[in-house]
Amino acid sequence: MKRPDFIKKSILGIFSGLLIPKVSSSVQKINTSFNILRKNIGFNHMPNKENKTKNNVIHKANSRNSADFGWLKVNHTFSFANYYNPDRMNFGALRVLNDDTILGGKGFSTHPHDNMEIITIPLEGSLKHKDDMGNGSVIKKGDIQVMSAGKGIQHSEYNGDDILPAKVLQIWLHPNKINVIPRYQQLSIKSLIKPNIFSQILSPNIKDQGVWIHQNSWFSLGEFTKTTTSNYKLHSTSNGIYIFIIDGKVEINGDILNKRDAIGLWQVDSINISSSIGSRVLIMEVPMNV
Repeated sequence: MKRPDFIKKSILGIFSGLLIPKVSSSVQKINTSFNILRKNIGFNHMPNKENKTKNNVIHKANSRNSADFGWLKVNHTFSFANYYNPDRMNFGALRVLNDDTILGGKGFSTHPHDNMEIITIPLEGSLKHKDDMGNGSVIKKGDIQVMSAGKGIQHSEYNGDDILPAKVLQIWLHPNKINVIPRYQQLSIKSLIKPNIFSQILSPNIKDQGVWIHQNSWFSLGEFTKTTTSNYKLHSTSNGIYIFIIDGKVEINGDILNKRDAIGLWQVDSINISSSIGSRVLIMEVPMNV
């Protein structure tokens, strides 16, 4: 699927297997031609009163769109389904960041994807996965899952527990290759995560630490038991960095970020990140031009 077609489908909510309710958001409904959506929104330049420089954007947790399906509660960082905000289309190659809570025994019935790198990180509980490549597995907290949808894949995802809710991050990246052979990868990252440093969990390299995808991107996860200042160096000068605070409190460039806040930066070589005790932080380094 071409990128404009995907954006159109995602914004209009035409995802098989997803029931799209009315969204509790003040953001305007789609009332413009699709040609506007074809334009590259770029670096997601939402006016940011807190900005101290021109090369960053802050997304506070309460600025995300919230939707309640009953069985699914979700917070959208970027436009998704029938939530459309032209200032929240993407951050470079990062197209979707959904923070999902799925009730016990519920989930997404079989639905298709193509030409997208789809990353799932469980935060609590587990998910049962099945796809038309013959994969059937359970992913749980401490795992990471990647699907390269490529030429097309169909899969389902259900809470792995009949009672307890599952909380997961669903992350989609535009690939650097289209129509590849679909692939699935799942990995326990417990042994990769070292305390009080950022540990790589995803890269573009098959033989590198963590899972791999078809994109010049690197993900790192940090879990902090003490106050720590870390320096993250970007792998590519054409990349930006999107930092999502899963838990805790972090200071970056003088800005204080709390649970589920995020900051995106570009045109930087490295960044200092001061994490407080109990913080859990996900770094997503992605190309800015896609």
